[in-house]
Amino acid sequence: MRLLLLCAALAAGPALAADLVATQGGDSVRLQDGPCTSEPVLKLLQPALREDYKAASAVVDGHKFAGCWRRTGNVAHVLYEDGDQGIVPLSNVKPELTA
Repeated sequence: MRLLLLCAALAAGPALAADLVATQGGDSVRLQDGPCTSEPVLKLLQPALREDYKAASAVVDGHKFAGCWRRTGNVAHVLYEDGDQGIVPLSNVKPELTA
């Protein structure tokens, strides 16, 4: 399910300066600009790649998932703490709207 959500998501320019959000119905994926700090995800990554990943999170069917992401061409590769992963096209992501 997360993979379907991710594949339907994201759009951004070359530089990502703030949180970006993709939504589909009540589900969402948030790509953050800060570094990945999720120890479970960092343990899944090769040491040489850890600095490339930034913090991410998703809400799917009301369940929250922590993860990390990195840009790869026109997509974001998202890796979650449980080992699930997805590809998010960077064509539907929007900057987070704040009040």
